[in-house]
Order: sequence, then structure tokens, then C-alpha cells
Amino acid sequence: MQFSVKLAVLLTSVLFLSPGQIPRADAQAGASALQGGGMINRLLQKTGVYNKSRTGTTPSFVADPAWPATLPHSWQVGQIGGLYVDRHDNVWVYNRARTMTNVEAGLVQAVPGATNAQGQSVNGIGQVRQNGFGADCCAAAPAVMAFDGNGKLLRSWGGPSDPGFLGGKCREVDGCIWPNGEHGIYVDHLDNVWIAGSSGAVPAALVPWTTNRAGGDGFILKFDRDGNFKLRIGGTPTAANSNDTNGGLNGTPNLFQPADMVVDPKTNRLYVSDGYGNRRVLIVDATTGKYIGHFGAYGSNPVDDAAASATGGWPEDYMKGNHKPAFFRTPVHCVKIADDGKIYVCDRGNNRIQVFDGKDQNLGKACANPDGVAGRCGYVAERMISAMSYTQPAMPGTAVSMNFSTDKAQSCLYVGDNTNQTIYILNRSNLQELGRFGRNGRMTGEFNWLHQVSLDSKGNVYTAEVDQGKRIQKFLRYGPLGCSGTGSETVGGVAPENK
Repeated sequence: MQFSVKLAVLLTSVLFLSPGQIPRADAQAGASALQGGGMINRLLQKTGVYNKSRTGTTPSFVADPAWPATLPHSWQVGQIGGLYVDRHDNVWVYNRARTMTNVEAGLVQAVPGATNAQGQSVNGIGQVRQNGFGADCCAAAPAVMAFDGNGKLLRSWGGPSDPGFLGGKCREVDGCIWPNGEHGIYVDHLDNVWIAGSSGAVPAALVPWTTNRAGGDGFILKFDRDGNFKLRIGGTPTAANSNDTNGGLNGTPNLFQPADMVVDPKTNRLYVSDGYGNRRVLIVDATTGKYIGHFGAYGSNPVDDAAASATGGWPEDYMKGNHKPAFFRTPVHCVKIADDGKIYVCDRGNNRIQVFDGKDQNLGKACANPDGVAGRCGYVAERMISAMSYTQPAMPGTAVSMNFSTDKAQSCLYVGDNTNQTIYILNRSNLQELGRFGRNGRMTGEFNWLHQVSLDSKGNVYTAEVDQGKRIQKFLRYGPLGCSGTGSETVGGVAPENK
């Protein structure tokens, strides 16, 4: 009870007033009101950690239902293609404005001279605006937004929903082509903002906000934090080629539907999970974009795209007895680097994560490891994530995103599952499940197409959703900062609390 009252005081200040703006007596009154109404207990039960290990320790969480603050200008977001917390604890969000429905985009007005096949005036998304705007709310937010820890919007720019950005800060003559499908955002140690795109082809139905009309999104872009373009890596291919080394702009590799990226500040190497079309992690120089290496599952290089495509889906492979596919099955959805040099990859199509040693000189070079031998080709370990989950083709795979706790050892590994809509808390030292939080649903603390997971320096967790979720959430950490002990070797499955 004492903890609940303290948490109620905290939430009173966090949710309703800024720090320093609330007298202590009023805070205590607010705490009593919240506690008396059962709000705190419901939040703790609904959004806290469950399926806890009896022999392990994890942080605890509670969702902040009022985060972020209301956006200005009647802005609304669509699906959230990327989310990342930078070294300043700013939360960067990568918004897919073109996924807003007609109801959500009522204030997005007609583009002068633009019509559909029936000759009707349309807005940038292709929605009919024959008689002007469609409703009193809402307008499309820019593609890139940054928030502080309290949810205040700090900056916003980018994409076709930001008037003047395309052709201004982002000009095709300079190499800047905005992707058709926003996917993945990362801010490096020098405050460069990296974005990617996951569209495989030019959309069949062109609308005024169609940006890449040359091919698939086979590139990533580098900006400063104010949206000034700095570098493009890749091009606009029409098919997968996981072994391409110089087919992109200025001799950089072509990617194909990349999903995520991270820079190792110790080596200036950029690692890209490439991606929805290709089946590799690409390594390039973060300054020039020039090729350094690449690797597939178990560190193998080259990657055999044809053989991988011929095997079909994960369930068919699994039922044939192949529980260790020798390749990444698309999408290769995330790549993260721990402070100790370990590289973690989301092999979402195979319901697993794999771990590699970034200090191993063989990683990224020509190497064969079809049997998945630890210690060969830079490969370290893997862990299946709810191995028997299957909802293809609508939602392929489980391991969608992951990140580390912010204690010195980064002892917790948080793995998001976008089939089962939960976040697993693993002990990073043994990859055993110690607990989980989040469930399938649309209410606070629940997920509908969980897509991204990131943490700030205090250990608070931020999440983003696609499909019809279209939101970001914050989970406040309390209790331990890190993880310890043992748990379940099997990650996933129906938790006892849900049976």
C-alpha cells in the first residue's frame, strides 16, 4: 500500500502537472483520489510484469496513459515505422503519414490540380476532397518527430506531409529520395539521424505524396537532427540481391527494403538489417557508406537468396525437422549493438534472435557456417522466440524489435513479439525469459501490432505500433534497473496467467 501511494504521487505529477507546478498537499490529495478509485492498482495489474521467474529478478513497469502530450496543429500520426531514444533521452518517432485513414486525415486538403481516375479532387494521400476538407480533425504530422521524456514535442520535419521539405532540405539532385514506406529510425553518437524505407516497389496507385517513383526502397538516408540531408546509401532496385556490394549511389551497396540500423561508435561501422527483401546484415562505413562486409544467419557469407526462397515458410521448414534454418528468413527486422560488442539480430521470419561477436575478425567476411556452430564466422548464440507462433502471411514471425536495459552490464534484453503482442524480459547473460509485459489489445499497456521497443537512460521503455495500432506508449520503470538469475529456456508460449 505504501508503494502504491508513492506511485500515485508520482503519477499525479507525471500525468497531470509538470514537476514543480503542483503543491505537495494537492499531490497527496491527488494520490488519495487515484488510490481510492483503484486507478493505480488497475494500472499496475494491467500494465505490469507477469509470468515472472521465481529465481530471477527484473525491473517493474507501469504504463503512463497520458504520454505523449497532445500534438500541435491538430496533427495525427499514422503507423509508426520507427522509434529510438537517443543519448539525450529524446524519443525519435518515424511516422507513416500516408497510412492515415480518411477519417483520421480530415484536415488534409486537396492538392491543387490533383484528381483521381473519376476526375475528383484528392489530397496527398489520394482521398477525395471534392468539397474541401473532410472533417474537423486531423492533419498529418511530419514524418520525423522528437519528444522529450515528458512527451513534449521538440522538433519535427520530413516526408511529404512536411510542406517544402521535399525539394528543399531533401532534393533528389543531391541524392535525397524519400522512401515510400517509412521504416526504422536511429540517432547515432554524433546526433546524426538515420532513416530507412521498406517498400518493395513503386505503388500501383500513384498519389500526390508518392515519393520514390523509380523502384523499391533500397536505401537509407542520413540527416542532421534538424533534417538537413547528409548522405544516401543505396538505390532503387527491383529485386533482392543479398550479396550486392556497390550497386548503389556513388558505389555504395544497394539495399532492398532495409528495416533497422545502428552505428558502432568505437569503429564507425554502420550495421543495417537488410531486410524485408534481402536476407543479411550489411556493414558499411558510417561516413562514406562504402562497403565493409555483410553476413547472413550464423555469420555465413555469401547469402544464398535462391535456396532460402525455395524453402517456403518457417512452419513448413520446422515440420520437416529443420529447426535451425541456415539463412535469415525475411524480414531481418532489427540489429542492435551492446556495449560489450555483441550484435543482436531479429530474424523475425524464423521466430528467433541471433547473437554475433562484433570483435570477431571473421564476421562479415567470406565464411560458411550452415550448421550454426558457435564460435565460427562470428556467430555466438541464438534463442527461439515463441517458436510455434504462426500467423503468416498477415503477420510473419515474432521477434520484431529488441533493446537493452541501461545498467552498466545491460543485463536485460527486451524482445518485442508482434504476433503475440508482448515484450519478453530476458537475462542477457543466459537468454532465459524472466518475465514479460504487455498483452494483445487496444487499451493502455496493450499492443496492436507492436513494432518498436527502445529505452531511455532511466530504464523507461517506449513502444510503437503499426497496422491499426498507430501509437507510441511509455512504460515507467521502478524497482531494479537490471536483470539477474535464471528463468525459462523456452521464451514464449501461453503464460499461466492467460490460461
